Amino acid sequence: MVFLFYLILNTKEVSEMNQAHYKETSTLHRQPRASETQETDKSRHNQQSRRIWIASWMVTAVFILANLPTPLYVFWQQEMGFSNGTLTLVFAAYIVGLLMALLFAGQLSDRFGRKSVLYPGLATAILACLLFATASSVIALVGARFLSGISIGVIVSAGMAAVMDVGGSEQKTTASLAASVAMVLGAGLGPLLAGILAEIIAQPVIPIFTIELVLLISAFLIVGILPKRGMESSQQSEWRLKVPSVPSANRLHLAFGIAVFAPGITATSFVLSLGPSLLSKLLNIKSPLISGITACVMFLAATGIQFMLKKQSVRTNFLIGATATILSMVSIALAVHFSIVLLFVIAAILAGIGQGLGQLGGLTLIGVHVPDHRRAEANAVLNLGGYISAALLPVGTGYLIDITSLAIGATIFTAILSIMAGTAMIFVLTRFQKE
Repeated sequence: MVFLFYLILNTKEVSEMNQAHYKETSTLHRQPRASETQETDKSRHNQQSRRIWIASWMVTAVFILANLPTPLYVFWQQEMGFSNGTLTLVFAAYIVGLLMALLFAGQLSDRFGRKSVLYPGLATAILACLLFATASSVIALVGARFLSGISIGVIVSAGMAAVMDVGGSEQKTTASLAASVAMVLGAGLGPLLAGILAEIIAQPVIPIFTIELVLLISAFLIVGILPKRGMESSQQSEWRLKVPSVPSANRLHLAFGIAVFAPGITATSFVLSLGPSLLSKLLNIKSPLISGITACVMFLAATGIQFMLKKQSVRTNFLIGATATILSMVSIALAVHFSIVLLFVIAAILAGIGQGLGQLGGLTLIGVHVPDHRRAEANAVLNLGGYISAALLPVGTGYLIDITSLAIGATIFTAILSIMAGTAMIFVLTRFQKE
């Protein structure tokens, strides 16, 4: 909350910077010395970096909602009496909403501006929050997850593109890092917050989503200070709504990102959707705090690894990310068969590393190579490629578990995803260095 107040107090900085710029250029000054010029450039660089990280808060606030229900699924499952297959269906409703939003949000954002898309997206997140707080049936949970998926689809396309816009041409790498870190940080804080409150409060649902409601309101304030951006007249005359795509020169860039990001985010989706059930039924751990901490540690690993390896090449990050996903699947298989909780936690950490580096690499290639007026659309393509497998594989695994057993279903899932990550590694090794 202290960080939240810091953000609000700094919201005037964006407009003040613009005013200061015009004031400087309209007033005659003596010729500055080299040291003064360097100090001015450094100050502007630092101020722009602060604006990037402030703008990224809206991504964090919305992504807290994405995984906030994770520790509560076991509670709802016991209260409403639904199966593992139904549980993964509830999770899949989120993916469906997200994919639907990705089809249009990026293009609409590139055409009509970031704010025109972000405000409705945040309003949808607030509706989802209210629905979660009052849910008393599976239908209500499905509806809430669907709406939260729409809001996430808006934020990963228009919101993350808006963060990159703030970075401009001078700080593309920093903006890509901020957008990626904000996403995984929010995804990790959500289950931690819910897990702690579920452990100490008898009826935690309403307090949990009330806190999230306050965070979403703060995101509205951040959107209000974002810079406006327009579309060139030539682009306006050519624009039409279509299936998201990228310029032909950038297709390989997106292929690399999707190849590594998709297995990584599918691994984290498995931990989020079926992890609580696996901990409860197979490893005999029923505490919502443990499942919340596991999810949080997973995304904190995704956050930390991006800071640790931010100076490494995209190719190196892709290879490490794919390797981490494979090792995560091996750890899950061993954890399931030998009932070792520590191995499951290690698997979650490795899954977070796989998603984090795949995401960072993909966003970096978009920020550096894709034209500004196609950036949100390119973000949508990257996430479409990742979330399709993140929806299909965990849902299929959930129903397979209902038919067979938790151990068999989880083992088959780990084998499939290991093959996907291995194929991505070969693709990067053989093609990235040649392009």
